[in-house]
Amino acid sequence: MHEDNNILSERKKLILKAIIDAHIENGEPVGSKFLMQTKQIAYSSATIRNEMAELEDMGYLEQPHTSAGRIPSEMGYRFYVNSLVDRYNLTQNEIAELKQMLKVKQVEVDTILQSAMQLASRLTNYTAMALKPRQMRILVDRYELMRLDECTLVLIMVIGQTIKTKHIRSQIPVTQEAGIRLAVVLNEKATGKTAEEFTMPLLMEMEAMMGEYEFLVAPVMKGICETITSFDGGEIRFDGINRLLSYPEYYDMERLKELLALFERKDDLLRILSEETGVNMSADEKVQIYIGRENLVKIMDNSTLIFKTIRHQGIPVGAIGIIGPTRMDYKRVIAMVDSLTKGVSNILAEGDITPGLPDGNK
Repeated sequence: MHEDNNILSERKKLILKAIIDAHIENGEPVGSKFLMQTKQIAYSSATIRNEMAELEDMGYLEQPHTSAGRIPSEMGYRFYVNSLVDRYNLTQNEIAELKQMLKVKQVEVDTILQSAMQLASRLTNYTAMALKPRQMRILVDRYELMRLDECTLVLIMVIGQTIKTKHIRSQIPVTQEAGIRLAVVLNEKATGKTAEEFTMPLLMEMEAMMGEYEFLVAPVMKGICETITSFDGGEIRFDGINRLLSYPEYYDMERLKELLALFERKDDLLRILSEETGVNMSADEKVQIYIGRENLVKIMDNSTLIFKTIRHQGIPVGAIGIIGPTRMDYKRVIAMVDSLTKGVSNILAEGDITPGLPDGNK
């Protein structure tokens, strides 16, 4: 009888870890002879082969060719990451580079994330990403209106400590009274609401309140939605995309083209990752790891995404991540991402920075 998938014997754990470590290092299937000679596992070749066969039956290993050795499955990698991966201690050179980046007094979140991303790619030799997640609830605190001429209004929106403006033009002349009434209606009905809450019944109610000036509601609400959407602050950048070409997992040009196309469709990836970092991030703020088909995007089913959210005063303001093959140097990447994000968090805590919100007209 095989052990339960979640309860491996110490011998199976030892063999599974040795196989994954070896495969990460050289990219080739691993056989029993290699484990005995190189990993110095003190069991007979027959015993190791039996254990490898059982690990394959249990789903932790795969055999790409009939007479070849084994490679880890996604399930094997997941068990490895959760239970077997060693703690990685950064080298003196890596520590020095981290300190060099972190000691530079930068005042903008964008600049800090950009520097951290470039360093992460260089130190790991994988593709790195820097994410500023979309703000999930952009709310306008107050509206004001200024009449430029008889057909042009300036809509002033106060969002936190930022002020945004939008010019509203009308083909019908707008009186001073109309502007005053519109400001009253907006502050009564449209403050403290997200763009999704601007429903048709609400617009009809506002039009009824505006009376003869109802024609102003539609263009003004359109302008508010456009401003909120553009103000969400979301952005995603990549560095070292060409590093993917170093790994045989990406030699299939069609799959590589699809992955590169995903990097170009930044809005799709930004939306998915913003939801993940902003909403579903666990309270203990651990490094997040998505292996193969665990990834949120199908084309990344042969890749691993490792990232960690950066928070400032409890609010998600960004994330640093690494994208590479499932045969990734997990212990090193996890340690690097963890150290980088902690360092960036310290910079934000020490500096006079308001992250996550772009500068507006004060």
